[in-house]
Amino acid sequence: MKLQHIPVEQLKVSKLNMRHERRKPDISDILPSIRERGVRQALLVRKEGQHYGVVAGRRRLFALKQVAKETGKSLTAPCGVLGPGDDAEAIEDSLLENIARLPPGEFQQYDAFARLVQAGKSAEDIAATFGITELKVRRVLALANLLPDIKRLYEDDEVDAGTLRALTLATPDQQESWLKLVADPNEHAPRGERLKAWLTGGARIFTKAALFDLAAYDGHILTDLFGDSAIFADPDLFWSCQNAAIAERIDAYKAAGWRAVEILERGAFWSSWEYVKRPKTKGGCIYVETRHDGTVAFHEGYVSQKEAQRLEGATKGEKDAAAPEKPEMSGPLGEYVTLHRHAAIRARLPGHPGVALRIAVAHLLIGSALWRIDADPQRTRKQATADSLADSEGERLVREEAAHVCAMLGFENPERGIVRQSGDGWTTAKVFARLLEMSDSDVLRILALAMAESLEAGSPMVEALAQTIEPDLAALWTPDEAFFDLLRDKRVINAMVADIAGEAAAKACLTETGKAQKQILRNRIDGKRCKASPDWRPRWMTDVPTAYLAANGCPPVAAAEKARSAISEGKKAVA
Repeated sequence: MKLQHIPVEQLKVSKLNMRHERRKPDISDILPSIRERGVRQALLVRKEGQHYGVVAGRRRLFALKQVAKETGKSLTAPCGVLGPGDDAEAIEDSLLENIARLPPGEFQQYDAFARLVQAGKSAEDIAATFGITELKVRRVLALANLLPDIKRLYEDDEVDAGTLRALTLATPDQQESWLKLVADPNEHAPRGERLKAWLTGGARIFTKAALFDLAAYDGHILTDLFGDSAIFADPDLFWSCQNAAIAERIDAYKAAGWRAVEILERGAFWSSWEYVKRPKTKGGCIYVETRHDGTVAFHEGYVSQKEAQRLEGATKGEKDAAAPEKPEMSGPLGEYVTLHRHAAIRARLPGHPGVALRIAVAHLLIGSALWRIDADPQRTRKQATADSLADSEGERLVREEAAHVCAMLGFENPERGIVRQSGDGWTTAKVFARLLEMSDSDVLRILALAMAESLEAGSPMVEALAQTIEPDLAALWTPDEAFFDLLRDKRVINAMVADIAGEAAAKACLTETGKAQKQILRNRIDGKRCKASPDWRPRWMTDVPTAYLAANGCPPVAAAEKARSAISEGKKAVA
């Protein structure tokens, strides 16, 4: 066998390599050493055409390529070049024979295992070689994460085995900080189990507490090989994901018809004796209890003692259990108006790509309930509202734009829209490549539609847009049967009659039924026995909505007032 240094770019994994496969190997355990000292164990290669095929040393090759990519330098690798008669397997067997007896000390074991890892052996292979468990091998290899100063403290019996094992969970920066505490006579360096809590910021949250899918978690998880457990390294990121999962559960409870869901403050103990069991059909609620260790409990079908007394009083008709003042808009009507405003305003957004870009930046910086990015679900409790929305001019324009953009992107099924959070990196790269070939105007058009799809219905941002781009809602929506069916409050209906027919007409029909007064509205719109008013719209559906009853709730007006206040404050800050 001939030894020579060969440029990394001339090396590729040979099909004869026992580890030959398309998926990249895990090189996290050997990469730090190769970054610092390079490759000590030669790769076994043979000439294969214009390149050299790596027969043994695949992981070392990938590590060298990673270092070359990081440094931008052209690196060479020490290689044993096999001749036509050389047997690579026999050479590896010879290497194993020299270290096949398990050394007594943990660091001596690590040195032996590391040599086999550099030779391309897996933890399973090493375990079989020495007749030990794979977990034992992984525990020993974890010592690679330790700084030399920590290893010396252990060898000098200044650090116990439990502390050493805990330090395998630490990053290099954490190890440096811990060593400073050890060196400072005025400080106390945590050890053992306290050290594990110190490494995780005092909050040890085990993966078994997660309500979300760990496969989709992007954060770092500390694997405690010595405790057979896994801990979230970043509690804040864990809680961000956990809260999102809790929110999904809450949405499911509300969709199932539960009256309310209350989340207790984190760490607060849920005392069952302070609540009364009550089923969903009789006003029962959900109470969510969260602990600092990440665990979550959902207590179904309870109300507080005070609420139970109120509900009992309401059942018996007691005076002190009077119903709250009736709002201007019912829940379904509020949904109807909110969704139609949302549909009409977002239909205008693609015509204002500059504005859409700034909204996107705002979402990236601040976020919203939808930004991952998700398309707005447009939920409603009434099928009639869903049907009306689907037939609206605003939704038709959005669908038409989505079909055009999907054709630009090569997406199938335009009905899905263009916001498609698959998380597949290959698809993302493909779309990125397609966008690189497009003009700025086409990319901005796509961005504007994505923003329209992910615009949160009912939010102040929708109303801020209404006050910015002048969407002309009247051209995109007209009163339909679903609207009139949901319109129930006679006070509001009579105020609408006054708007379209005058105060005298409103007073004349004041004692008429709501149905009769709604028919007056229809007649006035259609021009039956009067001049037609096809452009009439309720105050809620103007570009800047206003309320009919100042004392009662009106979601679009409340959102518009918040938007107006936010815009004013924003302009003051800029000024």
